[in-house]
Amino acid sequence: MTSDTPPPVRPRRLLVRLGALAQLAAIAPVGLALFTIVLTFFGTGIGTILVLGFGLLLLIAALYIAWAASWLEHERVEGLYGYGLPPLRARTSGQPGFAGFLRTLWAQFTDAGMWRGIGSAAIATALGWVVIGAVWGVISGFALALSPLTGGTTGTFPLTAIPLTGGWIVVGGLFGALLSLGILFGVSLLDGVVTRGVLVPSREALLAEQARTAGVQRAGAVRASEVERTRIERDLHDGVQPRLVSVGMTLGLAQQKIDTDPAAAKTLIDEAHTSTKAAITELRQLARGIHASVLDDRGLDAALSALAARSHVPVSLDVRVDGRCSSIAEAAVYFVIAESLTNAAKHARATDVRVVVRSREEAPGTRVLWARVEDNGIGGATVAPGGGIDGIMNRIVAAGGTARLDSPVGGPTALEVSVPCAS
Repeated sequence: MTSDTPPPVRPRRLLVRLGALAQLAAIAPVGLALFTIVLTFFGTGIGTILVLGFGLLLLIAALYIAWAASWLEHERVEGLYGYGLPPLRARTSGQPGFAGFLRTLWAQFTDAGMWRGIGSAAIATALGWVVIGAVWGVISGFALALSPLTGGTTGTFPLTAIPLTGGWIVVGGLFGALLSLGILFGVSLLDGVVTRGVLVPSREALLAEQARTAGVQRAGAVRASEVERTRIERDLHDGVQPRLVSVGMTLGLAQQKIDTDPAAAKTLIDEAHTSTKAAITELRQLARGIHASVLDDRGLDAALSALAARSHVPVSLDVRVDGRCSSIAEAAVYFVIAESLTNAAKHARATDVRVVVRSREEAPGTRVLWARVEDNGIGGATVAPGGGIDGIMNRIVAAGGTARLDSPVGGPTALEVSVPCAS
């Protein structure tokens, strides 16, 4: 027989309460140290802002130390309460150069999630000192209550300077200990309420964020489709179309000579046949650029191996992917690598390309497909509207991922992308 009685939840709640108190006590000195460093760096950075390099370095350090404190608070709360908070990630503009770096700093500074975490960490630090004081109140209260057994006749009420004598020592000690235990219980409850109110977005905020993300992905998909259509039109106009026109003209000449000069007509037909096969090959390559059938049949590893084998530049391929991701994620990463290899051959004048692909677990139940393509070319790649890199960026955004380009003049050029496996 099986019982339909649900498992008890009180032990779990008790462990959460005790865990919250232990974490708050540990956070108190750590949080105080972090906030002291942040405020010191920020104040010194503002004061020395005229000394451009030194002041800016301190301000940047203060920003990312604050982000680290916020990340630590997010991880603490999610690990303890399991609210389902999204992992806090450092913001990036995804743009190269110094201007892109400044935009990254601004995006990080204006990140609402980071500031919510900082606020929650500040409250947790204050509550942590309350926990430490209350624990000391419990210890000193019981010690005071038991002091008559060792000959004690006087004392002070726990955590105060109120004097106690005679029989009031036991009463005051027990009351102080119970009061401190009540404070601990209240703080353990308050931590859960405060963290939920500060870190867990409201339903309206979640819907607004989902709408914003959907709008960004839609815009990226539209832009990526426009770039892809332009590329297909260009390849057809510059490659297949002239070749087919040439085939038509060659067959026309062969038709004129077939009665008077059969040998020349046969030669022209052979040329047309060769050009037709070349046009078919170009059409296949063009179709493969739109979607690789081997990607569906054999997966990303096999598709990238075939892509590397056709590359005009030697490719060092390192793919370690556990299982399959969604077709959208795999197609996006395949497109990124294919376009990067084309750019390395046509524009970067590279002689070697390294491609690394990994599947990573960023949070429990959340896998991403990460890829990095690096060539030893001349560098200086930029995101030009309608260009290949613009298409890459929009394709990744449409899949819900992120992309980062690093291409200083003189090389090397490195492109990193990360796409959710379930996109």
